Amino acid sequence: MIDAVLLDLDDTCFDQREFLAGAFGAVARRAGELGVDSDRLRDALETIAAAGSDRGRIIDQALETLGARVPVGPLVEVFRSYRPARLSPYPGVRESLGQMRRLAPVGLVTNGEPAGQQAKLTALGLGDAFDAVVFSDELGRSFRKPHPAPFRQALELLGADPGRSFFIGDHPDRDIAGAQHVGMRAIRVQTGEYASRPDVVAPWRTAPDAASALRALVVAYSRLSSI
Repeated sequence: MIDAVLLDLDDTCFDQREFLAGAFGAVARRAGELGVDSDRLRDALETIAAAGSDRGRIIDQALETLGARVPVGPLVEVFRSYRPARLSPYPGVRESLGQMRRLAPVGLVTNGEPAGQQAKLTALGLGDAFDAVVFSDELGRSFRKPHPAPFRQALELLGADPGRSFFIGDHPDRDIAGAQHVGMRAIRVQTGEYASRPDVVAPWRTAPDAASALRALVVAYSRLSSI
């Protein structure tokens, strides 16, 4: 049986590039007010982020690339406070979440500043799509995935045994290795900027996207229930 299914958010439920494009646009517009060439800055931000959006100091590096001498603090604040009006889930995600949720509890475990991550959920129309939501930063930044704490909190909230639960995510370390470390079976999806990054540990299964992974679990649940 399946006790619960947990998912990552960024690059698993939606394409994070859509959010970054809007956030970088807001940063570039604010920088333009400070005398920076906004078009060149936006291009620099997107180029640097494409090399790895989790590496940090993206705004600092972009300003350095342009030789712009403006305070970085206000621009970082613009990025952190950006709230998109709308984001698009990957095709089939909303429907397959609903199908899975009718069979077993579904949760979300995501890194990132909680207010910003909640805003993404709202913009995606997924604010009520999960039975439990864990923002790892509410536990402390040192407890971000792949730390076991956010996985375990979600499982506890859902009353789920890790050995009968599944995690769906895109990142080989934060999602797949992290989930399997607590005893869950992890499905790696081939979406987002880390799709070509090699495995840290072998996932239980791979899938082209989250909707496909969820549909496969729905089928598996139905087969197990009929035995």
